[in-house]
Amino acid sequence: MNKSLTEKILERAAGKAVSPGDVIEIDVDIVAFHDLTGYHVIEVLEKATGSNTKIHSIDSLVVAFDHLVPPPDVRSAEIQQSIRSFARRNALRNFHDVGYGILHQVLLERYVLPGQVVMAADSHTTTSGALGAFAQGLGASDIAAIVLTGKTWVIVPHPFKIKLVGSLRKWITGKEVALEILRVFKADYFNGMSIEVFTEDPKTFPMDFRVTVANMGIEMNADALMFIPDAETIDYVKNERGFEPKLIVPDSNARYVDEYTIELDKVEFLVSAPHSVDNVKSVRDVWGTEVDYVFIGSCTNGRVSDFEIAAKIMKGKKVKARCIAIPASWNVFKRCMELGYIQTLVEAGCIVTYGTCGPCIGGHFGIAAPNETVVSTSNRNFIGRMGSPQAKIYLAGPAIAATAAVTGRIVEPGELA
Repeated sequence: MNKSLTEKILERAAGKAVSPGDVIEIDVDIVAFHDLTGYHVIEVLEKATGSNTKIHSIDSLVVAFDHLVPPPDVRSAEIQQSIRSFARRNALRNFHDVGYGILHQVLLERYVLPGQVVMAADSHTTTSGALGAFAQGLGASDIAAIVLTGKTWVIVPHPFKIKLVGSLRKWITGKEVALEILRVFKADYFNGMSIEVFTEDPKTFPMDFRVTVANMGIEMNADALMFIPDAETIDYVKNERGFEPKLIVPDSNARYVDEYTIELDKVEFLVSAPHSVDNVKSVRDVWGTEVDYVFIGSCTNGRVSDFEIAAKIMKGKKVKARCIAIPASWNVFKRCMELGYIQTLVEAGCIVTYGTCGPCIGGHFGIAAPNETVVSTSNRNFIGRMGSPQAKIYLAGPAIAATAAVTGRIVEPGELA
């Protein structure tokens, strides 16, 4: 046998042997949507079935409100009201209302397991690949079809292997590793491929970092990005859900279209400069850039370790650039509160809330004004992404973002903490 993780997962889901390039029908383990896309999914469902929608598997459907929560306008409130009504009519068990968390984080905390197929109506569904799941974002019609049938079709991608060796330096995180991949390969290289990430020493690359890299798999244009499950995967599921998961791993002689090794100790502080995710530069190349606004959070970097880093850098200081910080879920918020990170950020002058995508999508809770410079730990810096088309967005890891908040400039943290 010489099967990759991609092939093994899709063979189970298809019930037959598969090869890269095959067009196959597969069973879907988890299907999901949120408030912004859910409205369109339900619209398609009701056009197809009327109000008598017969969901294929109630247990497999997950819905979470996250994009425009709490609703900033009447239309958003109406959309959420209509989805609540759908949830009640269909007795949805896995429905999470305003404040519970961002969909991708909720999926990780409560639902996704290694080796599953996960499809959701959001491009950053690749996040679930951190646990070794084959996860893709699809459009409303495709998601509606899965809700009704439990199936979808895919083209089996060509697997590409990335090896992580060594250990990261202080303050360097999964965000810098994701940006390093984008620096080397740019945004279009992995089209038609799935990235399988092998970590030489699982302890050196914790789950929080894996989630960030998997989240940005879609920015690399990969069909999926999966971390090969290992001891870190087992520990995460045991800690979050109280049981040990079964692991699906590639064969030792699995075939890959190519391989690339990242030496973690050589990864430096990086940012994505305006206006493209793959416009990656060393912090030294943009050193001293003045910053108006910092956003720490999102489905990319809204986890406990992100807030731990931000709190260490901000402790005892006051922000010079306004800062909004949003843990990715209520659970993360609660842990950060218990650990004192929330208090530290609030005392530094940050605005803190939980479980909303608002600033990342330019929806609400922190819109960038014309000609402002933003440092964000989110995943996209396209023109107009966070508000005004005249704003300039730099993507960064939590250490660079927190340092920008307290210094008002893009610089390395140095001896700040």
